[in-house]
Amino acid sequence: MFKVTKTGEHQLELALSGRLDSEAMKVALDELVEASRQMEHGRMLYRIGDFEWPTMGAMGVELARLPALLGMIRRFDKIAVVAAERWIRSASKLEGALIPGLEVRAFAPAEEEAARTWLAR
Repeated sequence: MFKVTKTGEHQLELALSGRLDSEAMKVALDELVEASRQMEHGRMLYRIGDFEWPTMGAMGVELARLPALLGMIRRFDKIAVVAAERWIRSASKLEGALIPGLEVRAFAPAEEEAARTWLAR
């Protein structure tokens, strides 16, 4: 499951759990790009639940849409990743370090309020 919710003029919340196949990935990425289209200096709360690796077809869809995703990510200044798995939180921080102008912080599920507070600053 991948759910995109616009929670403010410049804020999105994403929820990911389970495994995405190619069709679910297409729909999810289209929703994400569309929901962020008019944003500037956006903020995103990204909750990752029971993570399963996407199918190979889903990863192919993501790679094919990489240019659109890179354009979309530039609309954001901050992303808070909330995940139980430590390796996901570490990978999120690394990803943030590789994208200029984007600040990414990772939080455990018990720290979701701290994530929301950080995004609001």
